[in-house]
Amino acid sequence: VGEDSAEFELSKQKISSWVYFAGVLGVVLYVLNVVWIDNSTGFGKSFIDSVSSISDSPEIVMLSLTLIFAIVHSGLASLRDKGEELIGERAFRVLFAGVSLPLAVSTIVYFINHRYDGVQLWQLNSVAGIHELVWISNFVSFFFLYPSTFNLLEVAAVDKPKMHLWETGIMRITRHPQLVGQVIWCLAHTLWIGNSVAVAASVGLIGHHLFGAWNGDRRLAIRYGEAFEVVKNRTSIIPFAAILDGRQKLPEDYYKEFIRLPYLSITTLTLGAYFLHPIMQAASYRLHW
Repeated sequence: VGEDSAEFELSKQKISSWVYFAGVLGVVLYVLNVVWIDNSTGFGKSFIDSVSSISDSPEIVMLSLTLIFAIVHSGLASLRDKGEELIGERAFRVLFAGVSLPLAVSTIVYFINHRYDGVQLWQLNSVAGIHELVWISNFVSFFFLYPSTFNLLEVAAVDKPKMHLWETGIMRITRHPQLVGQVIWCLAHTLWIGNSVAVAASVGLIGHHLFGAWNGDRRLAIRYGEAFEVVKNRTSIIPFAAILDGRQKLPEDYYKEFIRLPYLSITTLTLGAYFLHPIMQAASYRLHW
């Protein structure tokens, strides 16, 4: 009933599409830098300053930034059907990304710059095995966080964006992998940092993804009707629940659904992001947000 997630056939790829994708990515990053990130030309710092004026508490500011992003991101997602009818799938994707991406960048940069502010609640960094536990948890979280970006050409609107009813791969484990991945990521980072700002960020992000799971089911039910109900009945939100209670029947070669280029790409990018943490932090500090 549902679609095969992470399917990637090299023979079906067009070089021209990926060249176009690279061009679009370059333009998007350039515009994002000029319009939002660069403090001399962009509005990012003014936005952060405006939100920061609400309170001297970094926890309140962190929650406020997350709430603003959540309202805009989920609000536009809820308007997707109507928006695509009015302006088309590609134009709506550009609008969606153009509004959501700057807000996401602001929230992430603020978290990086202020993650050690607030009240220290616990300090477990020196406990044996904690670093390894946090590292492994973060690594696993990214396999759940990014199933919807397997088709990068759709993300960049090179291919016409679609609302997919995925059913294989990570979806066999949980119907809402982004929620599960975000919970794992938040718990790992909160355990490691151990202060009130990390707790505030985690509360905001997990709350947003809980709403997103409900809203996602609602939108899929509207779009796919009975087909979604079939997929819903043989999947679960809680990881492995549908497998354990017998609703999800794993094929003998289910492991092959994970031996695919998108999962290899996620592995590479996740490892790269870990080793690039010092560069990411240095870039955030230079913005003084």
